[in-house]
Amino acid sequence: ADVAYLRSVLPATTEDAFFDYLATLDTSEVTVSAMPEGSVVFPRVPFLQVKGPLLVVQLLETTLLCLVSYASLVATNAARFRLLAGPDVKLMEIGLRRAQGPDGALSASKYSYIGGFDFTSNILAGKLYGIPVRGTIAHSFIMSFTSLEEVEPRELSPLAGGEPVDLPALAELWLGRVCELLQTPTEKAKRGELAAFVSYAITFPKDFQGLLDTYCVRRSGLPNFCAVALALHDLGYQAIGVRLDSGDLAQQSKEIRQVLRACGAHFQVPWFETIPIAVSNDISEQSLEEFSREGSEINVIGVGTNLVTCPLQPSLGCVYKLVEVNGTPCLKLTEDEEKMTIPGTKTIYRLYDADGHPFMDLMAMEEEPSPNVGQELMVHVLGQLGEATKVVPTSVEPLHRTHFRDGQVCEPLPSLLEVRNHAQMSLSQLHPSHRQLHEPQPYPVAVTERLHRLFTKLQEATQ
Repeated sequence: ADVAYLRSVLPATTEDAFFDYLATLDTSEVTVSAMPEGSVVFPRVPFLQVKGPLLVVQLLETTLLCLVSYASLVATNAARFRLLAGPDVKLMEIGLRRAQGPDGALSASKYSYIGGFDFTSNILAGKLYGIPVRGTIAHSFIMSFTSLEEVEPRELSPLAGGEPVDLPALAELWLGRVCELLQTPTEKAKRGELAAFVSYAITFPKDFQGLLDTYCVRRSGLPNFCAVALALHDLGYQAIGVRLDSGDLAQQSKEIRQVLRACGAHFQVPWFETIPIAVSNDISEQSLEEFSREGSEINVIGVGTNLVTCPLQPSLGCVYKLVEVNGTPCLKLTEDEEKMTIPGTKTIYRLYDADGHPFMDLMAMEEEPSPNVGQELMVHVLGQLGEATKVVPTSVEPLHRTHFRDGQVCEPLPSLLEVRNHAQMSLSQLHPSHRQLHEPQPYPVAVTERLHRLFTKLQEATQ
């Protein structure tokens, strides 16, 4: 059917032999080598290498670029959020409503997890990929209640067993005590909001959480949450968190933490002081920088639009270039040196210093011997090709592995969690000067003397 479709859209002068060839096309002669999934990749370093019949590898170009470009873009964007958030804050991907369609949404959930996010709100991504799923109560759910009379069922049994308790009545008693402690009028606390919290708590007593800003955080959302959480505590349960979705999130988180600590101390409920505070609302890199600068009590951050749509860089400039044909190196010339291809089949090495930080990626011709630890190397840094530089690596890591050969996958593919762990390890190895997001020190990429001579020779021959 595919070949028939191609016959219908290609020019009528296309030879039948071409369609016969396509009908028997296979990839048994193709070899693919690549960096391990989750590796940090620097500009101009080939992270994937494909060998095979020219026509076959040309047909693979668009497919491979589609598969790796958006994946790498989202994983990189997620990694930037992770670096800004630090290791202790949990990150939740919540971009399904803003993503570029269902396929883009699933891809964003998968690759943001690789980049360092902890959870996704996309249940299908959780089912398909095993990503931990998290979500919170919705504004619309809270707004759908108007009074405690609407709560049904009303009773909840204690965790340790015993007679069921009327939770709405218990929560209302606690609301009075909380409002007295906080010196806020009880009548300002919306009873519909309290009803929504109680109904949610009866359904999910071990997973109760509150969205605090449907009405007023200080006068309604927070007192109502505390009242229901304390009522649950009486029955042996612990609330798992609160969420903010508007306003000055950093400042509000500090005020909420202060109230939670006051309630915990006054009512002798120690765990109350450490209830996690989650935030959302168009979170960006700038938001995380402000949280850090101002100080906050935020434990969980939900990121949607600015994660899955990658507004700072909507596409990644991955390219797929011919570098050798029938054993003859090829060079694409351009006036922009950064866009010149590096000719020939290459082996890629990552060189490490004595502190375990990578300090250079080195491209060598495939037939060259591997550099040795402690060996003095003369290399040419890209962008400075007229000058040779001496380097002595403390550790040398070959970056490419053969993943596909003779029509077969050569080694077991890592799980998504293994890829995620490798990505985080790779990022942690970077020197802070290379890892910082603002004005990072450029990471040098170099070629060996032999590859430099080939590069220069081909440049001169084509001028």
